[in-house]
Amino acid sequence: MTHTDGRKPIVVGVDPDPDRRLAIAWAADEAERRRLPLLLAQGAPTPGYRPDDGRPSWEQWNEALHTAGDRVLKGAVSFVESRHPQVEAAGLLAEGHPAWVLREQSRQATEVVVGSWHLSAAREMFGSTAVALPLIAHASCPVVVLTNPEHVTQQPPCFVAGVDGSPHSAAAVDFAFEGAALRGAVLRALYVWHPPLLGVLNEHAAIQECQRLLSETVAGRTAAHPEVEVHQEVVRGHPVQVLTEASEHALGLVVGTRGHGGFGGMLLGSVSQGVLHHARCPVITVPHPSGQ
Repeated sequence: MTHTDGRKPIVVGVDPDPDRRLAIAWAADEAERRRLPLLLAQGAPTPGYRPDDGRPSWEQWNEALHTAGDRVLKGAVSFVESRHPQVEAAGLLAEGHPAWVLREQSRQATEVVVGSWHLSAAREMFGSTAVALPLIAHASCPVVVLTNPEHVTQQPPCFVAGVDGSPHSAAAVDFAFEGAALRGAVLRALYVWHPPLLGVLNEHAAIQECQRLLSETVAGRTAAHPEVEVHQEVVRGHPVQVLTEASEHALGLVVGTRGHGGFGGMLLGSVSQGVLHHARCPVITVPHPSGQ
């Protein structure tokens, strides 16, 4: 849903439970900040999905899915319109696994926003990491995963960007600068140095190299956003622990992704899953433009 004026919408995955609107509220606020339209999308499971009480005929099941989906989407659109009347909001009900539906929409989106909760097995496919992880791996735009609401625990508020010296983390820093500028927040650019198991011959030289890579990643971006105060930090430790601790006081935690690779080579492995499970703020993963 790219508009004729070239604006790419914010896309948000809608949970079937009408009471779960954390992701919708965040996406509506983001659309208002960026002055973009908002597309509320819901994926309907295919006939292979069986509810706990058994599946009726395909015709009845399909009709029930669309009736319930339309009702939830209309309620979600009304919620956005009451929260931000100036935001242009539309609903989309598509057949398919929610991760696939959102992945397809990411091709023409500015961001895709999803919630993440601990759900029952029957509802695991709608809003948990069963959607977030495959979506992050293949999305063509930044993906925002909300396990916690955006919050301010200290002044001034801050955005956190994880940096590993790769082009992927450079794209994350670009997005983090934008997010910080839109919110009047400080940006903490963190390079997490995880010492190898066998140690290094010269730890001081290794730290200096990390500082150099961090400075190179941030350099030049301050000119585009002179209003953003930037703190560059090299921190010794494990990425999950360090980024989780930093997230406690952050409006958002931004990391780059290679899709099937990732932060420190592990974004869709232990680091990404650890951050998604333990971060105390919204987690934003940003693909490198060449990987789209």
